[in-house]
Amino acid sequence: MKKDIHPDYREVVFMDTSSDSKFLTRSTIATKDTIELEDGKTYPLVKIEVSSDSHPFYTGKKLFVDTAGRVEKFNQRYKKK
Repeated sequence: MKKDIHPDYREVVFMDTSSDSKFLTRSTIATKDTIELEDGKTYPLVKIEVSSDSHPFYTGKKLFVDTAGRVEKFNQRYKKK
């Protein structure tokens, strides 16, 4: 392979924010966040909202994501006075 033309392919932790599950895989995604796992190593961290641990198709449960409520709370909290 030619040098300096390929992205950095490394181990990355993806964390599902809705179920707090984590999985380690390899990726070229760029991130500034890091996390230390149980093995004592520090890995780059990518936060995702839905994974196979929280998706209704895989879990068999209905999941309601309240994105409108979050926006309304933000607007109420930081509205101009």
